[in-house]
Amino acid sequence: MKPILAGLAACFLLSACSSSEEPPAPQPVPVKTVTVARQTIPNVIELPGRVEPVRTAEVRARVTGIVQARLYEEGTDIRAGQPLFRIDPRELRASYAQTQAALTRARATAANARAVVNRYRPLVEEDAISGQEYDAALAAAREAEANVAQIRAQLDAASLQLGYTTVRAPISGRAGRAQVTEGALVSQGEGTLMARIEQISPVYVSFAQAASEVLKLRRAVAAGEVDLDDNDQIEVRLTFSDGTEYPVPGYIDFLAFSVDQQTGTVELRAEFPNPERLLLPGEFVRAQIYAGQVQNGLTVPQSAVTLTRDGGTVYVIDGEGKAAMRPIKLGAMVDGKWIVESGLKPGDKVIVSNLQKIRPGAPVKVANTPTGRKPSQPARTSGAE
Repeated sequence: MKPILAGLAACFLLSACSSSEEPPAPQPVPVKTVTVARQTIPNVIELPGRVEPVRTAEVRARVTGIVQARLYEEGTDIRAGQPLFRIDPRELRASYAQTQAALTRARATAANARAVVNRYRPLVEEDAISGQEYDAALAAAREAEANVAQIRAQLDAASLQLGYTTVRAPISGRAGRAQVTEGALVSQGEGTLMARIEQISPVYVSFAQAASEVLKLRRAVAAGEVDLDDNDQIEVRLTFSDGTEYPVPGYIDFLAFSVDQQTGTVELRAEFPNPERLLLPGEFVRAQIYAGQVQNGLTVPQSAVTLTRDGGTVYVIDGEGKAAMRPIKLGAMVDGKWIVESGLKPGDKVIVSNLQKIRPGAPVKVANTPTGRKPSQPARTSGAE
């Protein structure tokens, strides 16, 4: 029996071994790729910026008095010269009337002094009076005329002070919240702030670029690696905090020629049209500064990049036809493509489809669909394969 049982066990083992098969090899995942190639791309510098009004005016009290009324609606557009506040004018009006009366009296005195001179002139020629008396009358007339001129100047000053009781807008723009209310005492000496006016069409956007980056750009321009525009205009585009893009581009209009000692940065400023008032003063935005063209740059489609904390990653096809993850350093995004600063080289095949189905080391199969050419035409090596 033992030999029989041993034979049966051997038969079972042989049948089990013959029935077991190795697991099938994974099927290659069909993917589409693009071949990385050097090309001329925009030299884009991304910086945070802050919106500023083109002009800002602080409306301050130029006379001392009690505010009687606010004459404008807060937060509305106003024109230059429009009344904003009225300060109680009664005290200054009385001072003006007093000065006007003094001017009238001084004019009467001056007229009398001129009449005396006119009477003395023929008498001094006939030696009826002494020359000293005539000279004294002439000096009195001149003193009276000077007094008239002095009081006239005082009247002009009183008129200005009276006019300042109606506080007017120095510039056109958007008027902010009133800083004083009716019944408040405002002072000329302290220059009490009453309101602010900001011109927000157009607007400025200010940036701060590291001095080392400015030096790097200058060296690249000198070496011919970056070509600036012939018209010397540097275009700037803005992105709001919610990711939407501001539709109107602006242009750099100011570049500081000194470095801030505290921050080590250089100040830049761009001017943007703001017809619909979408850009608000004090708002923080993200700017893309198009500083010329970079020769021999590299880009990859946005769909091929997975963003990480340190930059991004892409899948490339290695020499064995498998997917390999490659970390890359990203620059700015231009027209749906990321500018690659490092991590890729010309000729790398970057996978742009089925990224969710592949893992590092997985076999892949290039299945690009040619577009815009006949089957008999060869595919270009610099595009999709």
